[in-house]
Amino acid sequence: MNKSTNFWTRAKKFFKVLGPGLITGASDDDPSGIATYSQAGAQFGLSTLWTALITFPLMAAIQGMCARIGLVTSQGLTSTLKQHYPRLVLYLMIVFSFPAIILNIGADIAGMGAVANLVFPKIHAVYFTVAFTALLILFIVYLPYKKIVAILKYLTLAVLLYILVPFFTKPDWGLVLKRTFVPTLRLDKDFIGILVAILGTTISPYLFFWQATMEAEDIQAVSRQVMVNKRILLCETESKEAAKEEARKRWQRLISVFLKKVTADVNIGMLLSNMVMFFIILATGTALFANGGQKIETVEQAAKALEPVAGSASYWLFSIGVIGTGFLAIPVLCGSLSYIFSETFGWQGSLDKQFHQAKPFYGVIIVSLIIGLLINYIGISPIQALLYTAILYGVTSPIIIAVILHIGNNKKIMGDHTNGTVSNILGALTFFLMTASAIFLIYLQFES
Repeated sequence: MNKSTNFWTRAKKFFKVLGPGLITGASDDDPSGIATYSQAGAQFGLSTLWTALITFPLMAAIQGMCARIGLVTSQGLTSTLKQHYPRLVLYLMIVFSFPAIILNIGADIAGMGAVANLVFPKIHAVYFTVAFTALLILFIVYLPYKKIVAILKYLTLAVLLYILVPFFTKPDWGLVLKRTFVPTLRLDKDFIGILVAILGTTISPYLFFWQATMEAEDIQAVSRQVMVNKRILLCETESKEAAKEEARKRWQRLISVFLKKVTADVNIGMLLSNMVMFFIILATGTALFANGGQKIETVEQAAKALEPVAGSASYWLFSIGVIGTGFLAIPVLCGSLSYIFSETFGWQGSLDKQFHQAKPFYGVIIVSLIIGLLINYIGISPIQALLYTAILYGVTSPIIIAVILHIGNNKKIMGDHTNGTVSNILGALTFFLMTASAIFLIYLQFES
C-alpha cells in the first residue's frame, strides 16, 4: 500500500511539473492531424512510421527555442517580433496565420461533430458542432487561467487512447521495427505529398506562438514575486546596489532552473505527440492498408473503417480520442490567435485576466470559434479547410522558423541563453525541410 501511494505521489508531482510543453505537444495531435496520420496509414501502410523518429528532434528543437525566447524575454513571440523586427514581417505573419488558424479550428470542430454523430447516430452532427463550440466558449472565457491549464493537462490523457488502438489490430511487430528504423522512400507524387502533409501538421506555426506565450505567462507570475522580494531586500539592505545585485543573481538562478524544467517539459510533450502519431499510423496501417487499403480523408471515415476490421473497442477508443483532442487543441488554436492580435495591437489581454478586463482578447477567441463553426456551413468542406490550412502553414512556417533561429542566436535579445550548436543544426534542418515542403506543396497545387 505504501509503495502504491509513493508511486502515485511521485507521478502527481511529475505531472504537476509538466505544463506548456506537454499541452503544446498533445494539442498537435488534433482531429486534423489525426486525419492526416490515418490517411498515411490507410494508403501506405507502415511505410511512413519512420517519420515519427525524424520529426521528434525537429519539433523539440524549435519548440525548445520558442520556450526559451518566452522565458528570457518574458513576452510572447509576437511581442519580440514587434520590438526587434520590421513591421512587415509581423503583418505578413498575421495575414497568413489568421485564415490558417480559423480554417484549422473549423476542420477540428467539424471532425468532433462528425465523430460524435457516429457514436450517437440519432443526433445530427450539426447539433454537436454547435454544442461543442458553445462549451468551448464557456470553458475558455469563464474559467481562470490556472483551471484552464489544469484541464488542458488532463485532456492530454485523451491522446494516450491512441497508443492502445494498435493492440486491437494485431500488427507484425518485426515489420513494425523494420519500417520504424529503415526509412521507406517512394518518388511518386502521392507518397511525397503525404510526407509533406505529415511534416506540415506536426510542425505548425501556431504552436510556436502558444509555447513562447505560455512560458512568458509562467515567468511573469514568478517575476512579480521576485519584484516583491526585491523591495524587501531594498528595505533590509543598507546598500541599494547590493540589494539590486542580489536580486539580479536570484533572477538568473531562477531562469536557469526554469530552463532545465522547460527543456524536460518540451521534450516530453514532443515525445508524446510523436508517439501518438506513430501509433495512429500503426493502427490504420495494420488494420486498413492490410485489408485492401482505403481512401481515408476524415477522422470519422477512419473511425468507421476501423470498427469492422479491428473491433468495436478500437472504434470507441479512436472516436473518444478525437473528441478529447479537439477540446484540447481548439483552445490552443484560438488562444494562439488571440495572443498574436493582442501583442500586435497592444491590447492588455491574457488568459489569466477575466472577461471584463480583456474584452478584445476574449472577443478574438469568441469570433474565431464562431467563424470556425460557420465555415463548415458556407460551402467549405473540412477537406478543403485542411488543404487551405496546409498551404498557408506551409508558406509561413519557413519564414517564422528563420526568424526564431535569428532571435535564438541574437545576444541582444537572449543574453547568455542563445542557441547551442545542436539546436542550431536541428533548427536549420527544420528550416530546409519546411522550405522544401512548402515549394513541393505549391508545385502540387499547380500540377493538379
